[in-house]
Amino acid sequence: MVAGINNQLDSLAAVLPINAEASETNFSILDGFVNHKIVVLIPAHNEERFIGSVIIKARKYTDTIIVIDDGSTDGTAEVAEAAGAEVLRHEVNQGKGVALNTGFSRARVLNPCVVVTIDGDGQHMVDEIPQVILPVLNDCADIVVGSRYLEMKSEVPIHRVWGHRIFNFVSTQASGIPITDSQSGFRAFSSRALSVINFSSNGFSVESEMQLLAREHHLRVDEVSITIQYLDKPKRSVITQGMAVMTGILRLVGQYRPLLFFGVPGSALIVVGLVWGLLGIDIYRRFQTYPFGSIFGSTLAVTLGALAVFTGVVLHSVRGLLLDLVHPRG
Repeated sequence: MVAGINNQLDSLAAVLPINAEASETNFSILDGFVNHKIVVLIPAHNEERFIGSVIIKARKYTDTIIVIDDGSTDGTAEVAEAAGAEVLRHEVNQGKGVALNTGFSRARVLNPCVVVTIDGDGQHMVDEIPQVILPVLNDCADIVVGSRYLEMKSEVPIHRVWGHRIFNFVSTQASGIPITDSQSGFRAFSSRALSVINFSSNGFSVESEMQLLAREHHLRVDEVSITIQYLDKPKRSVITQGMAVMTGILRLVGQYRPLLFFGVPGSALIVVGLVWGLLGIDIYRRFQTYPFGSIFGSTLAVTLGALAVFTGVVLHSVRGLLLDLVHPRG
């Protein structure tokens, strides 16, 4: 069994060849930071094909690599352990957000200077870890996002580009923090970010939740350009996953920004109702006919809009009180 896994690791390493020139550059970037403790977290679900190579390459930068095996049914955990990673297992698949919470909990015990999250499917270039963590080590950021769109260095399928643009727009408007790649899983976190971040998302909307958490905890966010490569077909339907991500983002907006979530559509309903009512009054003035439909529609729209705005204000106030209890100001 062990011999078989070792042979598999050898073949996996060949899938993601190490760029010697890039490695030399990255080590020079890390000069002066050799005493900083770096933890790499890799959430993984059925990634036995690539996980070994990702770990082997990451070991050039740290010996502390934690794989969160999120209910895999293949040999992901065995390959990860053979490659030298610490493996935390979920018996059943619980989603990326839960996997990251498990990894962050373990990382807090280790008290690192920087935590790196990277996908286990080989899409990210592990040799770009130094560029991603550098703003954290230089105390310029608490969260660093590796963006595939900051500089177009990768061939990203057009359907992904347009999907990500939609997610980026919604996430940016909700959080007030502009990010060019809100769905990137290649990120770095400072010890301060590690101490306050806890995800409520289960699925892939967890990356967007990071923007909302950054706003809530006043964390500094930066982006660096990364390269991405698509080595395998998507394991899930692009449309299904996209809908799941959008649903998750909207749920997060309602949770973190209730005044925005309820207030904007509520205000829109009030405006529509008032316009509808004015049209009804105009019809009555011109034709001396009582427009029951217009008046009823106007009253309903204004009432629902007012209820939505009121709900947003109440939830916003309650959330603020709870946050003050959990994190007292000053």
